[in-house]
Amino acid sequence: MAKLQLVQEPGADALLEANPFALLVGMLLDQQIPMEVAFGGPKKIADRIGGFDAATIADYDPDEFAALCSQTPAIHRFPGSMAKRVQALAQVIVDEYGGDATALWSDGASGADVLRRLKALPGFGEQKAKIFLALLGKQYGVTPTGWRAAAGDYGKAGTHMSVADVKDAGSLQKVRSYKKEMKAAAKATKAKG
Repeated sequence: MAKLQLVQEPGADALLEANPFALLVGMLLDQQIPMEVAFGGPKKIADRIGGFDAATIADYDPDEFAALCSQTPAIHRFPGSMAKRVQALAQVIVDEYGGDATALWSDGASGADVLRRLKALPGFGEQKAKIFLALLGKQYGVTPTGWRAAAGDYGKAGTHMSVADVKDAGSLQKVRSYKKEMKAAAKATKAKG
Protein backbone atom coordinates (compact mmCIF):
# COMPACT_ATOMS: atom_id res chain seq x y z
CA MET A 1 0.00 0.00 0.00
CA ALA A 2 1.36 3.41 -0.96
CA LYS A 3 1.41 6.04 1.76
CA LEU A 4 -1.81 8.03 2.04
CA GLN A 5 -1.48 11.68 1.04
CA LEU A 6 -5.01 12.93 1.56
CA VAL A 7 -4.09 15.87 3.79
CA GLN A 8 -0.68 16.54 2.22
CA GLU A 9 0.71 16.80 5.77
CA PRO A 10 2.78 13.81 6.93
CA GLY A 11 1.56 13.61 10.55
CA ALA A 12 -2.12 13.84 9.64
CA ASP A 13 -1.74 11.38 6.76
CA ALA A 14 0.17 8.93 8.99
CA LEU A 15 -2.72 8.93 11.49
CA LEU A 16 -5.22 8.20 8.70
CA GLU A 17 -3.04 5.39 7.41
CA ALA A 18 -2.52 3.80 10.83
CA ASN A 19 -6.01 4.33 12.27
CA PRO A 20 -9.05 3.17 10.26
CA PHE A 21 -11.42 4.99 12.64
CA ALA A 22 -9.55 8.25 11.91
CA LEU A 23 -9.98 7.61 8.18
CA LEU A 24 -13.70 7.03 8.71
CA VAL A 25 -14.02 10.27 10.70
CA GLY A 26 -12.12 12.17 8.00
CA MET A 27 -14.68 10.94 5.49
CA LEU A 28 -17.50 12.00 7.81
CA LEU A 29 -16.04 15.51 8.03
CA ASP A 30 -15.59 15.75 4.24
CA GLN A 31 -18.46 18.08 3.38
CA GLN A 32 -18.62 21.82 2.78
CA ILE A 33 -14.88 22.22 3.42
CA PRO A 34 -11.73 21.34 1.46
CA MET A 35 -10.99 17.62 1.70
CA GLU A 36 -7.53 18.20 3.18
CA VAL A 37 -9.11 20.16 6.05
CA ALA A 38 -11.69 17.41 6.59
CA PHE A 39 -9.16 14.59 6.63
CA GLY A 40 -6.87 16.71 8.83
CA GLY A 41 -9.63 16.89 11.46
CA PRO A 42 -8.79 13.57 13.16
CA LYS A 43 -5.18 14.71 13.78
CA LYS A 44 -6.45 17.91 15.43
CA ILE A 45 -8.71 15.84 17.69
CA ALA A 46 -5.93 13.33 18.44
CA ASP A 47 -3.52 16.12 19.36
CA ARG A 48 -6.10 17.64 21.73
CA ILE A 49 -7.19 14.45 23.52
CA GLY A 50 -3.96 12.47 23.31
CA GLY A 51 -5.04 9.79 20.86
CA PHE A 52 -7.79 8.72 18.51
CA ASP A 53 -10.00 5.92 19.75
CA ALA A 54 -13.72 5.34 19.15
CA ALA A 55 -14.47 4.43 22.79
CA THR A 56 -12.65 7.48 24.17
CA ILE A 57 -14.48 9.81 21.77
CA ALA A 58 -17.86 8.17 22.38
CA ASP A 59 -17.42 8.54 26.16
CA TYR A 60 -16.15 12.14 26.03
CA ASP A 61 -18.36 14.77 27.65
CA PRO A 62 -20.34 16.21 24.67
CA ASP A 63 -19.85 19.86 25.70
CA GLU A 64 -16.13 19.39 26.26
CA PHE A 65 -15.78 17.50 22.98
CA ALA A 66 -17.61 20.27 21.10
CA ALA A 67 -15.33 22.84 22.74
CA LEU A 68 -12.15 21.00 21.74
CA CYS A 69 -13.46 20.58 18.18
CA SER A 70 -14.13 24.34 18.07
CA GLN A 71 -10.64 25.39 19.20
CA THR A 72 -8.69 27.26 16.56
CA PRO A 73 -8.01 25.75 14.13
CA ALA A 74 -11.44 24.13 14.29
CA ILE A 75 -12.00 20.66 12.85
CA HIS A 76 -14.72 21.97 10.51
CA ARG A 77 -16.50 25.19 9.62
CA PHE A 78 -19.43 23.81 11.68
CA PRO A 79 -17.46 22.39 14.62
CA GLY A 80 -20.36 22.01 17.05
CA SER A 81 -22.63 20.00 14.78
CA MET A 82 -19.68 17.98 13.47
CA ALA A 83 -18.55 17.18 17.02
CA LYS A 84 -21.98 15.64 17.61
CA ARG A 85 -21.70 13.62 14.38
CA VAL A 86 -18.21 12.39 15.25
CA GLN A 87 -19.43 11.25 18.68
CA ALA A 88 -22.50 9.58 17.15
CA LEU A 89 -20.25 7.73 14.69
CA ALA A 90 -17.89 6.72 17.50
CA GLN A 91 -20.85 5.39 19.51
CA VAL A 92 -22.02 3.20 16.61
CA ILE A 93 -18.49 1.84 16.10
CA VAL A 94 -18.33 1.01 19.83
CA ASP A 95 -21.85 -0.45 20.10
CA GLU A 96 -22.07 -2.36 16.84
CA TYR A 97 -18.44 -3.10 15.97
CA GLY A 98 -16.73 -3.46 19.35
CA GLY A 99 -14.83 -0.19 18.88
CA ASP A 100 -13.04 -1.55 15.79
CA ALA A 101 -13.79 0.34 12.57
CA THR A 102 -12.18 -2.44 10.51
CA ALA A 103 -15.02 -4.73 11.61
CA LEU A 104 -17.09 -2.88 8.99
CA TRP A 105 -15.13 -4.66 6.27
CA SER A 106 -12.80 -7.32 7.72
CA ASP A 107 -15.21 -10.25 8.11
CA GLY A 108 -15.19 -11.36 4.48
CA ALA A 109 -18.28 -9.33 3.58
CA SER A 110 -18.88 -8.47 -0.07
CA GLY A 111 -18.47 -4.96 -1.43
CA ALA A 112 -22.27 -4.61 -1.45
CA ASP A 113 -22.44 -5.60 2.23
CA VAL A 114 -19.68 -3.18 3.20
CA LEU A 115 -21.49 -0.43 1.26
CA ARG A 116 -24.74 -1.23 3.11
CA ARG A 117 -22.91 -1.06 6.47
CA LEU A 118 -21.29 2.25 5.57
CA LYS A 119 -24.63 3.75 4.50
CA ALA A 120 -26.07 2.78 7.90
CA LEU A 121 -23.48 4.93 9.72
CA PRO A 122 -24.45 8.38 11.00
CA GLY A 123 -23.52 11.04 8.44
CA PHE A 124 -22.95 8.57 5.59
CA GLY A 125 -25.34 8.72 2.66
CA GLU A 126 -25.13 6.78 -0.60
CA GLN A 127 -22.45 8.96 -2.23
CA LYS A 128 -20.21 9.27 0.84
CA ALA A 129 -20.43 5.49 1.42
CA LYS A 130 -19.47 4.77 -2.20
CA ILE A 131 -16.54 7.19 -2.06
CA PHE A 132 -15.29 5.64 1.19
CA LEU A 133 -15.60 2.13 -0.25
CA ALA A 134 -13.57 3.31 -3.27
CA LEU A 135 -10.99 4.85 -0.93
CA LEU A 136 -10.70 1.55 0.94
CA GLY A 137 -10.23 -0.36 -2.32
CA LYS A 138 -7.96 2.05 -4.17
CA GLN A 139 -5.67 3.15 -1.35
CA TYR A 140 -6.23 1.17 1.85
CA GLY A 141 -5.80 -2.35 0.55
CA VAL A 142 -9.37 -3.36 1.45
CA THR A 143 -10.84 -5.07 -1.60
CA PRO A 144 -13.94 -7.10 -0.75
CA THR A 145 -15.48 -9.08 -3.60
CA GLY A 146 -17.38 -6.72 -5.90
CA TRP A 147 -16.11 -3.53 -4.27
CA ARG A 148 -15.58 -1.68 -7.56
CA ALA A 149 -19.15 -2.38 -8.71
CA ALA A 150 -20.55 -1.45 -5.29
CA ALA A 151 -18.59 1.83 -5.34
CA GLY A 152 -20.04 2.71 -8.74
CA ASP A 153 -18.15 5.28 -10.80
CA TYR A 154 -15.93 6.06 -7.78
CA GLY A 155 -14.52 2.53 -7.97
CA LYS A 156 -13.37 2.81 -11.57
CA ALA A 157 -9.62 2.73 -12.14
CA GLY A 158 -7.92 5.78 -13.63
CA THR A 159 -10.46 8.36 -12.46
CA HIS A 160 -9.96 11.58 -10.52
CA MET A 161 -13.43 12.01 -9.05
CA SER A 162 -13.01 11.95 -5.27
CA VAL A 163 -10.69 11.66 -2.28
CA ALA A 164 -10.34 7.97 -3.24
CA ASP A 165 -8.16 9.14 -6.15
CA VAL A 166 -5.88 11.57 -4.26
CA LYS A 167 -2.37 10.13 -4.20
CA ASP A 168 -0.31 13.33 -4.38
CA ALA A 169 -0.61 17.07 -5.00
CA GLY A 170 -1.15 16.56 -8.75
CA SER A 171 -4.03 14.12 -8.35
CA LEU A 172 -5.54 16.41 -5.70
CA GLN A 173 -5.67 19.19 -8.31
CA LYS A 174 -7.27 16.82 -10.85
CA VAL A 175 -9.96 15.87 -8.33
CA ARG A 176 -10.56 19.56 -7.56
CA SER A 177 -10.94 20.30 -11.28
CA TYR A 178 -13.40 17.43 -11.69
CA LYS A 179 -15.50 18.63 -8.74
CA LYS A 180 -15.48 22.18 -10.10
CA GLU A 181 -16.68 20.94 -13.51
CA MET A 182 -19.46 18.89 -11.89
CA LYS A 183 -20.66 21.89 -9.84
CA ALA A 184 -20.66 24.09 -12.95
CA ALA A 185 -22.59 21.47 -14.93
CA ALA A 186 -25.13 21.08 -12.13
CA LYS A 187 -25.55 24.84 -11.90
CA ALA A 188 -26.03 25.12 -15.68
CA THR A 189 -28.62 22.33 -15.63
CA LYS A 190 -30.45 24.00 -12.76
CA ALA A 191 -30.44 27.36 -14.59
CA LYS A 192 -32.00 25.75 -17.69
CA GLY A 193 -34.72 23.99 -15.64
